[in-house]
Amino acid sequence: MSALVQGLRGMLASRAATSLLKATALRTGAVALQHKHIHIQSHDARTALLSSKSMMKFLVEAPVRGYSGGEPQSLELIRERVLLVLKLYDKIDPSKLKLESHFINDLGLDSLDHVEVIMAMEDEFGFEIPDTDAERLLRPADIVQYVGDRNDVYE
Repeated sequence: MSALVQGLRGMLASRAATSLLKATALRTGAVALQHKHIHIQSHDARTALLSSKSMMKFLVEAPVRGYSGGEPQSLELIRERVLLVLKLYDKIDPSKLKLESHFINDLGLDSLDHVEVIMAMEDEFGFEIPDTDAERLLRPADIVQYVGDRNDVYE
């Protein structure tokens, strides 16, 4: 374990180390040391972060960037999500709701309700639908197709 501490101190002392490397080294060393319940006392400000209380504060407050792809999608999953959002909308009768139901003609929504439905879909799928596209999304099937096309999901 002392090799880890010495390596960590060496990385922190190096002027060539970037701030990213320093932050990564601190996080990695802090997690390892916290896991082993080892406490380090030091007068050096950089290694003081490795003390027990400072370590936890650093780990909680340090910004961390995570990379990942979205969850796998299929048109069936998109259909289910669209229908669920529409069933939860208070102005739509769930018994009348089908993929081919027209929002205005079959479900009795007005233009303001249509805008609210589009906004709910934007919230559900995490992207903005331009007004020019939103005007053409008049059925749940249209929304499913639009979201699928935008996310490159095909059956």
